[in-house]
Amino acid sequence: MDLTHTDEEEEFRARLREWLAATLPTLPGRPDPLDWPARRAYDCGWQRRLYDAGYADVHWDASPTQRLIFLEETELAGAPYVGANFVGLLHAGPTIAAEGTPEQRDRWLPPVLRGDEVWCQGFSEPDAGSDLASLRTRAVRDGDAYVVSGQKIWTSHAEVADWCELLVRTDAGPGVSKHRGISWLAMPMDAPGVTVRPLRTLAGSTEFAEVFLDEVRVPVENRVGEENDGWRVTMVTLSFERGTAFVGEVVACRRLLGELARAARENGTWDDPALRRRLGRLSAEFQALWRLTQANVSEAQATGGVPGAGGSVFKLHYSHARQELYEAAAGVLGPDALDLGHDWTLDRLSSLSYTIAAGTSQIQRNIVAERILGLPKGR
Repeated sequence: MDLTHTDEEEEFRARLREWLAATLPTLPGRPDPLDWPARRAYDCGWQRRLYDAGYADVHWDASPTQRLIFLEETELAGAPYVGANFVGLLHAGPTIAAEGTPEQRDRWLPPVLRGDEVWCQGFSEPDAGSDLASLRTRAVRDGDAYVVSGQKIWTSHAEVADWCELLVRTDAGPGVSKHRGISWLAMPMDAPGVTVRPLRTLAGSTEFAEVFLDEVRVPVENRVGEENDGWRVTMVTLSFERGTAFVGEVVACRRLLGELARAARENGTWDDPALRRRLGRLSAEFQALWRLTQANVSEAQATGGVPGAGGSVFKLHYSHARQELYEAAAGVLGPDALDLGHDWTLDRLSSLSYTIAAGTSQIQRNIVAERILGLPKGR
């Protein structure tokens, strides 16, 4: 695989750098990171600027190399991340682009790209987390609508979302495998019967919520894919979530590692050879993850745009490397690592969830064992 950049790609980088340099100083001040309504407005405002400048669809329609250049340059420039719009832009949007009808793509994709509509993810349930196929939220067909009842938990950005990518059970008949009988629906969050209860995280944020569904009517035309084929569509969503959604964060971790090394030199902890070895190993780990990212994105482009099982390799290693980065930061910062007003502290608390979010590390190991190494499934 040739990872060198063409003249056209370098021109793309130069134009993007120039635009970022001119645009970022004009942005309003960033809102309180724990105020998600304010963050939604800020994040969607940034998405609109990207749209007006012609960069909004870089995650979907650009070449793999341009996509990585975009992520590198925006992160290095300190540009806002997708934030509240991440489910629509990185999960639901790509799934609809890959699996939706032309009418569904026309309805839902432009508002995501413009920052007009925000999506949340309604997958996990109290008794269906890692074993997602055990979900029990029911959808009963009634004419041209499904009547949905059940409960979702850890629903990302539900309190500020317009739409939910929702997994439901449409066939619970005897003898039906738990992986069958599932459908993928786009549910409007303002529909009667939807109740959202925010969940407060260890860091004090409320980007997750419980969602209760009491006979919510969802039009049949909002189903993406065929009825009872939702597990296959879900695998497409999870491939994007594990394979490409964390790409920008690898660049961020490489930048943060450099900041940590500078802080260690300033406060004297750099004199510890064990710390230097740890930071050096982390630097190599994140460089390797970036190369793996390049390979995964290129493979996805060559095979129709959907990331493969290699995304699980990336997600598994990235989750643990990110946690170790913040453990190393605690050693460098000392007592300051306990200050909740410190960005490093909030990031460290957030990193604790990464070995659970988007599929636990145990699930990723199973995927790697079965789909890449060809090992037999456990009994």
